[in-house]
Amino acid sequence: MPTTHEYSDLSSGHGFLESPRYRDGKLYLSDFFRKHVIAMDPSDGDWEKIADVPTSPSGLGWLADGSMLIVSQHDHKLLRRASDGTITVQADLAPYCGGDANDMRVVDEHAYIGNFGFDLAGGAEAATTNLIHVAPDGAVSTVPGDVLFPNGAEVHPDGTTLLLSETLAHKISAYDIQPDGTLTNYRTWADLPETHSPDGMTVDSDGGVWYANALTEGPESGFYRVEEGGEITDQILVPDAWGVAATFGGADNDVLFLICNATTLPTFAEGKSHGYVRTARVGRRGAN
Repeated sequence: MPTTHEYSDLSSGHGFLESPRYRDGKLYLSDFFRKHVIAMDPSDGDWEKIADVPTSPSGLGWLADGSMLIVSQHDHKLLRRASDGTITVQADLAPYCGGDANDMRVVDEHAYIGNFGFDLAGGAEAATTNLIHVAPDGAVSTVPGDVLFPNGAEVHPDGTTLLLSETLAHKISAYDIQPDGTLTNYRTWADLPETHSPDGMTVDSDGGVWYANALTEGPESGFYRVEEGGEITDQILVPDAWGVAATFGGADNDVLFLICNATTLPTFAEGKSHGYVRTARVGRRGAN
């Protein structure tokens, strides 16, 4: 049986939260339905809006100069927010997206971006797509390997492996990161139960993946830790909302921030959700 951990509430009253990132003492989040990016004080949940994204923000990341990259979902753009708040377009993702652009991981100036692959809210039939790679110079390409709803991504502690949630394939996949930032050797890292649809993820320093079980209500809703090969070792059950994403943070990188949204597929399609940020202590530290 997996070890079960409890959670505490930090913040509520949001729309649909996604893509948590901890940086310099703050927790950054996208709110799909409020159409803005926020920065939150992890000690008390107070937050401020730092960017409006009219076509809905998703994945977040940073470049070496401190500017923030923001995925703009519905118009398939990668935006760049400078330190003075100015927002410009870093890359046009439209030719490479099937459905909305989604979560993102930035590694050494390279951005790896998922996309739905089809019209999820409109009820279209699921279809495979490709992970998108945006190079430091803004050049856009697709990554070899047909994937089913590529979502959260993280770097393994080995520093050379990119891990990817394939939400509708019920698995965690992996790529080798090459010195030039390209990804190769697409493969399955861990098969998950058919009732688990991994969304946002984070990785601990022991190489375990903590993933949110999205699109799920009831007793299996929440967050799980899986090791390479598929053994699930830990769980945090959240029966009142979808588990959507997680990230480690805090002064010692040992607080697991849990992003939860109370919604259903029909209400999600209507743009309705109640978003929460929760925290858990799981006896591990983040790898990144």
